[in-house]
Amino acid sequence: MTAAAQEYAAQSRNPGWLRRSEAWLDDRGKPAWIVAMVLGFIFFWPIGLFLLAYMIWSNRMFSSACRKSRHASRYAARYSSGMSAMRSSGNAAFDAYKEDTLRRLEDEQKSFEDFLQRLREARDKAEFDQFMDDRASKARAAREDSAQDA
Repeated sequence: MTAAAQEYAAQSRNPGWLRRSEAWLDDRGKPAWIVAMVLGFIFFWPIGLFLLAYMIWSNRMFSSACRKSRHASRYAARYSSGMSAMRSSGNAAFDAYKEDTLRRLEDEQKSFEDFLQRLREARDKAEFDQFMDDRASKARAAREDSAQDA
């Protein structure tokens, strides 16, 4: 295990007092944050100002209750991973159908990308041929002009 991984594991097991207090306030919702901010203004105004700025910056001021957003983010992190399509559903027939459909879609995507590549190459070749024709016609015109002047 690398030193960075060990440090991260140690931090996740023993969060600091700021992380613990943030989690405690999040569990109690937006009113707890507002009370903490008001108390901060009463006892020492920079603390209240800091809490207000943090609430606005972290979107705790204008979102729904902190607890709901925290649970929603956990749900999203758990179920929105990119590999969720590869998990087995437990139904063998559906899994076979899903695998076949995914393979077919990958084949279609590859053939479409190949088509786009051929289309780009054809367009590039047409543009290059037009450039070369224009260059050749300009060179011919320059030679004819120099021949007429002489």
